[in-house]
Amino acid sequence: MQINTLGIALAVTLATVTGCASTQRPVLYPNATLTRVGQPQAGRDIDDCMSRAESHGLTATGDTRVVRRGAEGAAAGAAAGAVRDGFDAADLNPTYRRFVQRCLRERGYEVIGWQ
Repeated sequence: MQINTLGIALAVTLATVTGCASTQRPVLYPNATLTRVGQPQAGRDIDDCMSRAESHGLTATGDTRVVRRGAEGAAAGAAAGAVRDGFDAADLNPTYRRFVQRCLRERGYEVIGWQ
């Protein structure tokens, strides 16, 4: 059985990009809303707000070229864009960040940062 190493490399690269982007999440202040609903529900609300931002065409990193190339299957472009030392709050797309924070604020949460 022959293994397609280029396909495997592309899959690992895209998983790395996706994994890095998904590690940055809002940190919530323990206000009355968070106390009332609890951490599990707050986590689901964060996931929902992040999904809503993405469904409106926003990406966490703001580098749509990497996402588009990866989606189109251009292994070279995705691999080149995926070589990163890490992903921190400074890398967040400011519009994506504001969208998620507003979504959470409308649900009664207070975002105090991203980790």
